[in-house]
Amino acid sequence: MSDPLLVDRTEGVVTLTLNRPRALNSLDVDLKVALRETLDELTADPACRAVVLTGAGGNFCAGQDLREHVAVLGSGTDTPLATVGEHYNPIVRALAGLPKPVIAAVRGTAAGAGAGLAFLADLRIGGPGTVFAMAFAKVGLGADTGVSWTLPRLVGHAKALELLMLGTPVRADEAQRLGLLTRLSADDDAVLPDAQELAARLAAGPTVAYGGIKRELAAALSGSLDEALAVEAQVQHDCGRTEDHRTATEAFTAKQRPVFRGR
Repeated sequence: MSDPLLVDRTEGVVTLTLNRPRALNSLDVDLKVALRETLDELTADPACRAVVLTGAGGNFCAGQDLREHVAVLGSGTDTPLATVGEHYNPIVRALAGLPKPVIAAVRGTAAGAGAGLAFLADLRIGGPGTVFAMAFAKVGLGADTGVSWTLPRLVGHAKALELLMLGTPVRADEAQRLGLLTRLSADDDAVLPDAQELAARLAAGPTVAYGGIKRELAAALSGSLDEALAVEAQVQHDCGRTEDHRTATEAFTAKQRPVFRGR
């Protein structure tokens, strides 16, 4: 049996590969548990300075493994969607709160919870064959995997409502126009290398500052001006004590290129 989640470390970049290509990398319990646990580990890992999330084979992730879900529905349980609280919500919190850059390399289909994982990334790179599908309503469900939170922030409330209710697939060019994709690679085979190249660039940057920027924007989206200012003050306090801030400031004043250590 292959591991459901592959973890590759190249210098400061950790590439997480959803590894169920025959099932379009759909999310069964084993894969969700592996992803949840790995993200928790990476949060506190100083050697990890950027994360790339991708899928094996030609697709990113088709969402929940419906074959497994059919078995749950047939079991007679009165909580057939317990996986949302047990697996998806912790994964969402870990991805959204990861204090380092996250890039999704989205080849092929990203549907349902798979699209939700991509939307939680800070940056998303796709190719000509990339397709996002909000498939939840097609199986009689509302959104999960944080989509009700991420999608309106990416495309606006009205467009999010349209995409979720109609479930119309969004192809690469439209996805880039809407902001679902940050960049569009010229070829599908270039999606992962392009994402890893960008991740390597970010991994060589001020990791603590990147994490602080993520905290600031998250607070600003849901809070008042005073709350945003309080978070900014805390972030600047934390960043101001880092080696990266001190050495980069010295390099800037000396007209030299700074070297960031992520601390």
